[in-house]
Amino acid sequence: MNGIIIIDKPQNYTSFDVVAVIKKLLGEKKVGHTGTLDPMATGVLPILLGRATKLQSFLPIAEKEYLAKIKFGLTTDTLDITGKAISSVSSHIKKEEFQTALKGFIGEIEQLPPMYSAVQKNGVRLYTLARKGIEVERSSRKVKISRLDLLWFDEALQEAKLLINCSKGTYIRTLCDDIGKKLGCGAVLKELQRTKACVFYLNDSISLDKARNLVANNNLQKYILPCDGPFKSFNMANITQLQANRFRNGGGLSLDRVCFNNKQKLKEREIIRVYKEKESFLGLGKVNFEKGELSVACLVEI
Repeated sequence: MNGIIIIDKPQNYTSFDVVAVIKKLLGEKKVGHTGTLDPMATGVLPILLGRATKLQSFLPIAEKEYLAKIKFGLTTDTLDITGKAISSVSSHIKKEEFQTALKGFIGEIEQLPPMYSAVQKNGVRLYTLARKGIEVERSSRKVKISRLDLLWFDEALQEAKLLINCSKGTYIRTLCDDIGKKLGCGAVLKELQRTKACVFYLNDSISLDKARNLVANNNLQKYILPCDGPFKSFNMANITQLQANRFRNGGGLSLDRVCFNNKQKLKEREIIRVYKEKESFLGLGKVNFEKGELSVACLVEI
């Protein structure tokens, strides 16, 4: 089975847990995911099936979207509500004060990856060190927050809900912690739902329970998206049967003899989706002007 299925990850499951469930359900050995979600988080988790797993490193980099609930007056070792409390104070943040603070986090900002994260330090995952009580120096990195909308603010509960659009690699837990520091009261991430990842949205997803029921009734196929789905914005090449045979065997194709959707705008090293006779998706090719050819980047159909 080849393609992509979008799962609405349930709470208290790791992304790997979801992969394991799908593997067992479908009896498919090759299953992967893109865009790790913390166990406490829910929402969009694209699952790659069969030959689609080859495409993982080529998926288009797109902004991610989250709904996040933040709680003021508390800090924890994990920067979210599931962690061990470090401090707890009486918070009296006003809505206007919070809105003013948010403005400082829109645009390109520096973030320090949390210790409870999959970032590696000398080949060891930070969360492995954190679980041993070890904290190490980390390098901050630039991320981009393009949207940070306040959806509601509860002054009595000292909680708020945010809609966030951000670049790949952004830690929402760190964002909440940094906001809490700026306000002087501390803050943690209380709830998190990812509503967009890659080119997929929450309404493209199904729950694990629904996936189980669909498999039991042999109806899952209609929810499996084609391998080329995430690449629809890419330039397209249409090749003949003879060219397809060469391409499958790793041979480059002369750029002058390939029919491109938009040949005038080709760029060096651009990734192109390649089809045989406009119908069968073969995989991805890479433009090489020096050799004057379209070379193989990733084969899906063999």
